[in-house]
Amino acid sequence: MSDAPRSGPHKVLLACYALFAVAAGARALVQLTTQYDDAPVAYWLSLGAAITYVLGWWAIRQASVGRTGFASVMLWIELAGVLTVGTLSLVEPAWFPDASVWSEFGIGYGFVPAMLPVAGLLWLRRQKRDAA
Repeated sequence: MSDAPRSGPHKVLLACYALFAVAAGARALVQLTTQYDDAPVAYWLSLGAAITYVLGWWAIRQASVGRTGFASVMLWIELAGVLTVGTLSLVEPAWFPDASVWSEFGIGYGFVPAMLPVAGLLWLRRQKRDAA
């Protein structure tokens, strides 16, 4: 197994994860420091999403060189988070007076937050199949 990353679709995933880590992190930090009392739960969830995107970026980077274990876990955790927060934001809208990154399954970001872990899991599945 080489430590050199393979070329391919994972580079698009890496770019998306990096973009969302910065976007979600910046959004959360600004909201937590300037609007904390408006919707602290949503803002903390956005910070959690940003951390998840950073870990997702690292997991995909590691999987691109054959180390898929952490990516398998991380992408499922991310998907569970998006589905849980997305569902709660629809069922209990009062809990979300302001949106988080994952509210309504990422509607504010064109549903990319819901599609990103699915795309990552599909890519990872192919990686594992190709390695076998």
